Amino acid sequence: MNGARPPRTFDRRSLLKVSAAAAYLALLPRAEELAAAPLNYELKPTKLEDGIWMIPGAQDAITMANGGAIANISILDTDAGAIIVDTGPSRRFGEALVKLARELTGKDVARVYNTHFHPDHVFGNQAFDAKVIAAPQGVIDGLKVAGEGFADSMYLIAGDWMRGTEVVLPGVALTSDVEDFGNRRIRPMAMRGHTESDLVLFEENSGLMFAGDLVFLDRAPTTPHADIERWRISLANLGGIPHNRLVPGHGPVEEGDRGIAQTRAWIELIDAMIKDAFERGLDINEAIGLDLPEWTQKIAVARYEYERSVMHLYPVLEAERLPKLNNKS
Repeated sequence: MNGARPPRTFDRRSLLKVSAAAAYLALLPRAEELAAAPLNYELKPTKLEDGIWMIPGAQDAITMANGGAIANISILDTDAGAIIVDTGPSRRFGEALVKLARELTGKDVARVYNTHFHPDHVFGNQAFDAKVIAAPQGVIDGLKVAGEGFADSMYLIAGDWMRGTEVVLPGVALTSDVEDFGNRRIRPMAMRGHTESDLVLFEENSGLMFAGDLVFLDRAPTTPHADIERWRISLANLGGIPHNRLVPGHGPVEEGDRGIAQTRAWIELIDAMIKDAFERGLDINEAIGLDLPEWTQKIAVARYEYERSVMHLYPVLEAERLPKLNNKS
């Protein structure tokens, strides 16, 4: 495959990293199974209000056809320069994002935020100076551990879309409660639940809240690195923050808390279904085959993400609840 990544050698530690990253991308179609796509991201920004735009991600899984561009990406104009929230799935996407930000704002990029370490949100980092990329230390650590494994999997799935893409870590570990950019004040809030470290951003002037993948709307949430109980707590905290509109990691921007409510309903559903299946003694294949309630039919990739969640969460239940074998004679 023309977009194949240069060969790498693996020690045991590297193989464990690749395995962990592969859990995130399990069941995704391989690049060679899909028709070739034109290697040009057409970034179509939606204006949320004066000086703020969102580039909607595809409500789909990562495929060769969409080049991995499934996450929402935001651009804000400020007196100090452009602010970008997440950078997309590849170097090629990041380069298109830099160009678009300059066209929209007429300015260079002053700050880039990574909301968490999943590849559809951070692999455009390479197009930016690492000194302007900021994230909580937990996001940086997560990308450091899983980034190379993610990259290998993304090259396998997206092929030439990933050409030249390498992992770039944020150069700024966020520690302050506020960042000022002249006419805009951003409040970074470190949370967790979707992953071990999730960043939420609140822009005071507009009242917009950028929730990253703690919130999905009309698209089923992903759960490979999820802590369901922590996710519940974060959703409750988000609901308690007054905001005009919420920008989810995936799905449309809406007033109100429909995204928070729908994300909560989804994680409660899969948590209950998977635990019930386990308690009833179903094996993993039987759990995967269970019917979903009718309301999920309006949620994009619901069946697909439910099956992935069973594959992620069933082994956790088995490790926690099945009796340990004593190997001593």
